[in-house]
Amino acid sequence: MGYRLRNARPRVALWMLVALGDIVLLLTAAGLPLLFALLSVVTVTLAGVGAWRLARRGALAREHAATVVVPARRRA
Repeated sequence: MGYRLRNARPRVALWMLVALGDIVLLLTAAGLPLLFALLSVVTVTLAGVGAWRLARRGALAREHAATVVVPARRRA
């Protein structure tokens, strides 16, 4: 059961580098138009995620706002 406590982050980082290298090799084999298409998809995706997180941050700030009890006013 001790294998579950081991940190697997360096191994994941290595596989991510291998996958990135494979993508670079595929892009160089496919040509420049595929590179532009991939970069545009990544750019649109990152912009969408950034806009969603920015909008979500405002919603989260409103959810966790401190509630203040305001006593009712007396009529004179």
